[in-house]
Amino acid sequence: MRIGFARVITEVFAPGVLVALLLLVVGFHAGGEPGVSRWWGAPAALFAAGIPMAYVVRGVRRGRLTSHHIPEREHRRGPLLFGMVSVAIGTTALVALGAPRELLALLAAGITGLVVFGVVTAYWKMSIHSGVAAGTVAVLVAVHGPVALIAVPLVPLVGWSRLVLSAHTLAQVIAGTLVGALIAGTVFPVLR
Repeated sequence: MRIGFARVITEVFAPGVLVALLLLVVGFHAGGEPGVSRWWGAPAALFAAGIPMAYVVRGVRRGRLTSHHIPEREHRRGPLLFGMVSVAIGTTALVALGAPRELLALLAAGITGLVVFGVVTAYWKMSIHSGVAAGTVAVLVAVHGPVALIAVPLVPLVGWSRLVLSAHTLAQVIAGTLVGALIAGTVFPVLR
């Protein structure tokens, strides 16, 4: 039962899911400004989560990747690079179309996270699940204030799921959590 629950947590709070939802939430929040659409997050989610996830699923179907969670460190480089390119193209298009600054700041934090995790992945396997969970909470607190602290238990829950599934060591979970929180907690607020 414990492993089953850990699998559910890993899937429900997977990086692609959290990134897509966070972009929709931040886009909706940015749409609170007069004359700004609440739906800017949808195309951002497509480029930051949808297209990269489609690339990963295709890799799994073709046998290049063993799982959509990419457990092998050496297999992560290609999908991370593809994700960086997809987010960069989406961000460029959204800048050209006049997307709200808050959403662009979140995309910039996402690109920063992809670069950092990509560099570290060349040498070591940090938990991207934990990094995105911690980054999500940091952004929610920046956008919605202290009330968003209710999401904090998500971070250890995701970390626990990765440990139970033997996907990461405790050090990899802690490092991913700290790096994700640091990037999202600095880059997003500074640029928004």
